[in-house]
Amino acid sequence: MAELTVTRVFDLLERYEQKYGNNPNAYNGKENGQWRSWSFNEFKSKAYQIAAGLIDLGVKPGDRIGLVANNRPEWNIIDFGSQLCGAVLVPIYPTISSEDLKFILEDASVKATFVSTSELYDRASAATAGISGNVGVFCFAALPTQKSWEEVLKRGEQHPYTTEIKHILSQVKPDDLCSLLYTSGTTGHPKGVMLTHHNFVSDFTSLCELPPIKAPDTVLSFLPLNHSYERILSYLYLLHGASVWYAESLETVGDNIREVKPYMFTCVPRLVEKVYDRIINKGAELKGIKRALFFWAVEIGEQYEVDPAKRSWAYNQKLKLANKLIFSKWREALGGNVRCMVSGGAALDARLARIFYAAGMPILEGYGLTETSPVISVNNLSPNSLRFGTVGPVIRGVEVKIAEDGEILVKGPIVMKGYYNRPEATAEVIDAEGWFHTGDIGTFVENRFLKITDRKKEIFKTSGGKYIAPQLLENKLKTSRFIEQAMVVGENQKYAVALVVPSFAFIQEWAKRKGLTVGDPQAIVNDPAVKKRIMESVSKINETLAQYETIKKIVLLPREWTTATGELTPKLSMRRKIILNANAEAVDQLYREDK
Repeated sequence: MAELTVTRVFDLLERYEQKYGNNPNAYNGKENGQWRSWSFNEFKSKAYQIAAGLIDLGVKPGDRIGLVANNRPEWNIIDFGSQLCGAVLVPIYPTISSEDLKFILEDASVKATFVSTSELYDRASAATAGISGNVGVFCFAALPTQKSWEEVLKRGEQHPYTTEIKHILSQVKPDDLCSLLYTSGTTGHPKGVMLTHHNFVSDFTSLCELPPIKAPDTVLSFLPLNHSYERILSYLYLLHGASVWYAESLETVGDNIREVKPYMFTCVPRLVEKVYDRIINKGAELKGIKRALFFWAVEIGEQYEVDPAKRSWAYNQKLKLANKLIFSKWREALGGNVRCMVSGGAALDARLARIFYAAGMPILEGYGLTETSPVISVNNLSPNSLRFGTVGPVIRGVEVKIAEDGEILVKGPIVMKGYYNRPEATAEVIDAEGWFHTGDIGTFVENRFLKITDRKKEIFKTSGGKYIAPQLLENKLKTSRFIEQAMVVGENQKYAVALVVPSFAFIQEWAKRKGLTVGDPQAIVNDPAVKKRIMESVSKINETLAQYETIKKIVLLPREWTTATGELTPKLSMRRKIILNANAEAVDQLYREDK
């Protein structure tokens, strides 16, 4: 039998069944501390029941279905259930503000909404109260007074609408809308990105040969499925017949990795930095020869080159020893099976990429936007397909060019249909020739590997007329073990300064070794010895920068920026305006000192 060709996202279900049969652990999530596995047959059956249940509730092809939930198997069931009745999924971050939740559900005119918690049920019910034709909110974990998603499943079980669903699917075209993904912008209302079946399919089929996984390898998922980055990987996992396990939360990722022992997972640089910091802090606790060997291995990792021709015989021997004595323990801490991690969402420090690659756990950095379905380019394990400090070669079937001002422009089947109900906003980013303007600044290395240098809107000019790309400087600052987070500012000022969140755990350990007492985070940021030591790190980094880029002063902040406090987006990118506004007085004081 010829392998089924995937042209619509839901075609993945038939292909999976044809190629891999019934995987008993296709999707897995934790319920009350216990893993609950869904076989592929059960998963597919539930998706069809949801489709039939929605039809029974009056949902028609083209209607929008809201989904506000954490990563869990039910998320995917609603995704495919919506597709199977011709509806358009509108996934929303569970941490969204009530104002934005109401805006999105009303802007999309959702017909029905699924949520994961009772609290979200109440919020979504209030947000959809005025939407004409809305049939209700349904909860995965409903209280007796709330509607449960089981009601929709039961309707679908009693009235399977087999003929109707078959007819609907026969009418769905690749260019039909599959999903509306609202961008989590830092200002104004979110914009609904219209992605078609063809957008998604073009992206994951261009990536199909890149991940080193096969059926039924285990993969761990913890980045939000609401974002196109993790979602496209979830389709790629289906394409490969992998078994997907969902972490309970970002806080439990370490424990879940040790439980699941995944072969692959996606991440963002912030999480890579946290994993690395934990490893380094453990190494710093060692004594004598063990401590010396640990940091010797780190130095070996920092020198790693992907091209074997660039590694000497002596270096390879040292690397072999470092792997045996040190890096093998790192791999064991991440489950022992990791073949690769995929990083996106922000720039990954090239030094960390080298170290993890040397340790036998390659981090494949990629690049994309929600508007491009999302992957545009990605480093991979194919021959001559990875360069540290870049986001890899452009994927098959996609064109990229660099505009005169350095902006990255993209054309191809992955580019969105446009912004929902926002033709003016669409025209601002997709020009008459079909090029999507990413807003990112970049260049090509070796005419093959795309390198992102900064966000066009984040580059600022000093009063001396020099342009500074803050992200590059921030990544350099975070190479210091004393610095957890950093944001560089200096628009229209004589020089750049930085807001710095210290690495409190490391500073506590450092102080102990030095015989110092530093106290709690507030005491740490007020401690002159701590500030002096951090400025020493900054000064060393300044030596690698152009004079106009150097960080002249810093402000130490007593707590980490998080999504809960609104300073980070759900994909852990900084919301610069919010952070700067909250610390405007401290920044102004730095510049007033010169007057």
